[in-house]
Amino acid sequence: MQNPCLRGKIHCMYISNQWQDYTLIDATGGYRLEQWGDVVLARPDPQVIWHMSPEHPKWQAFDGKYVREGGGGRWKCCRPLKPWPISYRQLKFIIKPTDFKHTGLFPEQAVNWDRIDMLIKAHKKRIGNGRPVKLLNLFAYTGGATVAAAAAGAHVTHVDAAKGMVAQARQNAELSGLRDAPIRWIVDDCAKYVAREIKRGVRYDAIILDPPSYGRGPSGEVWKLEDSLYDFLIGCRPLLSENPCFVLLNTYTTGLSPSVMEAMLSAVFGAAGDCERGRTESGELGLPIASRNLILPAGASAWWQPRAVE
Repeated sequence: MQNPCLRGKIHCMYISNQWQDYTLIDATGGYRLEQWGDVVLARPDPQVIWHMSPEHPKWQAFDGKYVREGGGGRWKCCRPLKPWPISYRQLKFIIKPTDFKHTGLFPEQAVNWDRIDMLIKAHKKRIGNGRPVKLLNLFAYTGGATVAAAAAGAHVTHVDAAKGMVAQARQNAELSGLRDAPIRWIVDDCAKYVAREIKRGVRYDAIILDPPSYGRGPSGEVWKLEDSLYDFLIGCRPLLSENPCFVLLNTYTTGLSPSVMEAMLSAVFGAAGDCERGRTESGELGLPIASRNLILPAGASAWWQPRAVE
């Protein structure tokens, strides 16, 4: 007999196609050409393994290009690039090219911000009584999801080990008109913070995790995603409230498929495969390539939601 949990199971691609201030203009030859507001940048992307003629005129008129040199790289800019703001719906973010080719924002996550907004608003209406929706954002980077959740009315705890990233997240919240929103800004190792919250008996209605592929903790602890993630998820399980909203897991590790991510969420948060407790889904994140009629894969997400959410 077919397992009812698996009937009709498909994986999808979540496409961020509602941007006004961001465009993925083109992608070819190992690079993506992007417009952030009025600034055009060319950045390496390991997913762009195809080679097509770079015919778009902005390949010859970008404002900055990240070039690989030795074991690292640097930006070659045609004009000074000071940090600048861009908007997504009512949210605002500072863009700032870094020494590691990043810009301080992952635009493919916008599709997740929209879903976070929808789920939090629906959960607030469902639980009623004015009780806040409490959300924990782990490995929270510059706070795209934090800002989206706070704008939807959640009480957010934002945790990241990098002080500079937390500072930029606070700036994004202020730009978005959320200076006085109920956001707790925590600079800490995520695993240690989770352990302390469990001891304190704290519970959250929603948990977002965006862990790095590899890293070291403040005391030299080694984090390798494939080896550490499942145990970390098990450690987070006691933090989920009795009336949960969702769990979202994001990753940019190419060796970790959406199916594996989904299976882990199901095993940890779905009562060891009890399909009546909740449902899971997963898929790649994608950005439309404006000049090619193609989609650029850009990481993956997996969601767990209780049945009551449907």
